[in-house]
Amino acid sequence: MESAPSDIAWEAMHAHYDQANYQAVLDQLSVNDVVLDIGAGDLRLARQMARMVKKVYAVEVNAGLLEGVGVLPVNLIVICADARTLDFPADITTGVLLMRHCTCFRLYADKLRKGGAARLITNARWRMNTEVVDLQVHRKSFAETGMGWYACLCGRTGFKEEPAEHWTLAMDSIVHEVSSCPQCLNF
Repeated sequence: MESAPSDIAWEAMHAHYDQANYQAVLDQLSVNDVVLDIGAGDLRLARQMARMVKKVYAVEVNAGLLEGVGVLPVNLIVICADARTLDFPADITTGVLLMRHCTCFRLYADKLRKGGAARLITNARWRMNTEVVDLQVHRKSFAETGMGWYACLCGRTGFKEEPAEHWTLAMDSIVHEVSSCPQCLNF
């Protein structure tokens, strides 16, 4: 798939992460992981992950970013494709999605979960720090949760309000994993 120069410039401007961001991902991995790196870019993170896990599938839609990547580790498999339409490999245990601007969180999470992946390491929901999303955990519906922070499987986050007298200091440190949040209705 050929990329226009403006696509490459956009990718460089919006998707560059530093080593601290990569280290936050690396710290969550174990030697037995089989990782799917969605939006792998120029493979900087994928190469580092390949040194410490069983296997890495690096999916990147922009062929221009993959030109001249050189010799790759044998456990790093590069797939030039659109992750939205790609059938994910069946042996994935962990997804990685470093993409603050991602609008397909729900799609990726659903595909990973249905394929048996246990978790997703991402910055796409809160668009800040990296978090580990347990893809297999039971989620209450938004309606079943009380006041406090929530993160939905659709990728949306927010604070569910109730009367102020229900608020406690502990509510600031708890995030409820939910499904069917009010923003899901817009999908």
